[in-house]
Amino acid sequence: MLTPSPVPLPPASGAWREGDPPGRRQWYAHPEPLALEAGGELPGVRLAFETWGRLAPDRSNAVLVLHALTGDSHVAGPAGPGHPTPGWWDGLVGPGRALDTDRWFVVAPNVLGGCQGSTGPSSRGPSGRRWGGDFPFLTQRDQVTAEAALADALGVDRWALVVGGSMGGMRAVEWAVSYPERTGALLLLATTAAASAEQIAWAETQLHAIRSDPHWHDGHYHDTGRGPHAGLGVARRIAHITYRSEPELQSRFGRSPQEAEDPWRGGRYQVASYLDHHADKLVRRFDAASYVVLSEAMNSHDVGRGRGGVRAALGRVTAPTLVAGVDSDRLYPPSQQAELAAGIPTADAPRVVESPYGHDGFLIEVEQVAALVRELLPAAPPVPPRTPGRHRSDP
Repeated sequence: MLTPSPVPLPPASGAWREGDPPGRRQWYAHPEPLALEAGGELPGVRLAFETWGRLAPDRSNAVLVLHALTGDSHVAGPAGPGHPTPGWWDGLVGPGRALDTDRWFVVAPNVLGGCQGSTGPSSRGPSGRRWGGDFPFLTQRDQVTAEAALADALGVDRWALVVGGSMGGMRAVEWAVSYPERTGALLLLATTAAASAEQIAWAETQLHAIRSDPHWHDGHYHDTGRGPHAGLGVARRIAHITYRSEPELQSRFGRSPQEAEDPWRGGRYQVASYLDHHADKLVRRFDAASYVVLSEAMNSHDVGRGRGGVRAALGRVTAPTLVAGVDSDRLYPPSQQAELAAGIPTADAPRVVESPYGHDGFLIEVEQVAALVRELLPAAPPVPPRTPGRHRSDP
């Protein structure tokens, strides 16, 4: 169950919908159906994205930032109309920061299959009804294909840097393998070359929680007035345990009860209240069917599929690469980043982000991530102000 909140639950989904405030979003509409790796095609593809800075006249200063499972395009900036939460890497992007927007043109798309403006299960399909459970199976490669089309539309032939963590890191390594000529540098954080059995097991447990909710309706709940909030909340609780470390949970909460509640008489421990809080937050800003689609795409991740195996696929990468893991990460352990670094010919030795926070350390330890970004990106002059009669992208 979700704990009571003064903010009412969304009718069926926390997805962004047409008519909601756009915030900083822009949209790219793919002109033709997108062919999918699993077969078939997806018509009417749109990607929501946000940008910061200006594209240089020679188009050499573009940086692609790829979000994790429940992230979105809002990497930087405050919460506000259209953006229920502040930027998830706000300390990394902006004037004077590692991704200095006086120098770099930063692009962050909402992943295909997501729910914050890009085409996903909560979007309307060709019939005019929401896709729901009929939304097709996606892979990371499909998502990268859509992002490559966005890059074409923006006039970006080659990214100066592609960076992502967790699910975003899966797409980042797919970018470097599928489009080595378009990936100038690569930063992979807390990610893997292929989803492991344990990662798939954790995800399948979460998917079972969502699909077991009586309001799931095989994914066709968007217009029923009630979504699978309880199932999505359970999925978030399970996931959040894997995102943090046992020592951090113990040091923060121990066995303490939540305020005046008595766990022996129906009350909660502090750690249970903490998980309830994160479940409640996610239900209000995310869509259960997108959670399913994106989790299945993550489970499908194998950079070596159809390429002669992981080692052969990683051998295609030509970009200077840094791979970093979080020392306390129990979901994407540092051994997976060591495999990536060993297999990428242009990678330096794997780096370690020191953090008590587990997998979430790649989001929290912004200064350590910023140091890695600065190591990969060359010094770049500020982009000059707009000159009359000349066109630059100026989002």
